[in-house]
Amino acid sequence: MNNSGSAQGAYSDPLSAAVTERNRDTMQMVRDAIKNKQVLLAYQPVVQTRRQNKAAFHEGLLRVLDKTGRIIPAREFINVAETSEVGRELDSLSIELGVKTLLENPDIRLSINLSARSIGYPKWKENLMRGLAIDKTIAERLILEITESSTMLMPDLVSVFMTEMQAKGISFALDDFGSGYIAFRYFKDFTFDIVKIDGSFIQGITRNPDNQVLTQALVSIAQQFDMYTVAEFVESKEDADYLASIGIDCLQGYYFGAARIDPEWKSNKGQKIAS
Repeated sequence: MNNSGSAQGAYSDPLSAAVTERNRDTMQMVRDAIKNKQVLLAYQPVVQTRRQNKAAFHEGLLRVLDKTGRIIPAREFINVAETSEVGRELDSLSIELGVKTLLENPDIRLSINLSARSIGYPKWKENLMRGLAIDKTIAERLILEITESSTMLMPDLVSVFMTEMQAKGISFALDDFGSGYIAFRYFKDFTFDIVKIDGSFIQGITRNPDNQVLTQALVSIAQQFDMYTVAEFVESKEDADYLASIGIDCLQGYYFGAARIDPEWKSNKGQKIAS
């Protein structure tokens, strides 16, 4: 009877078993992609509110290819990989690809995502420093994005790291600002150059008075600390116009362009060659 009860207990939660199996498959897919260098960046434009016809910078968003060649966005695997060595490998490949892009395209700025767990990871720093040694303008054209949740994992380490990298000319963006992880009493201890307001406040903001009030408060906080503001997940002209009216500096979202593995600067180069 005891054995029967144990067996029943082992199978009493099929949802957990399915999630565990899915996560295992996801990790294997990512490991295979890393091993075969099937990792790339997709680039999404971030535009100035007052000059929306040209990107101020692009965010480089990590993608992996599965065994069929299908492009898998980071949201499908990053939460599973984040806490393991695989997450550190992904961050290292991401900065390697970002630096390569900046080397090949001296007229663009690029933001790259970074987990606080990867700070101090040797391969990540080697990939960055190698690029800086080749072209010192890379530092002033590179923005490192760290989420609120990642920042608060090890705030002292993040703060010291930011000071070190900012001395080289690199900028920092606080991603998912307003998602609730950073207590505002700690906010002044960080020296972020940019804050990216969490998309949950931005989507459909013209129809949501509560989010309008919250977003205005976040903009005021950023302005108090001389930080540029970026609104994420902007998906309509109405929302873009409203965000411009409350003083947002930059806008990012499908209204201005989805993330592409073939960004416009590659297309422009092709057109110049063809002509």
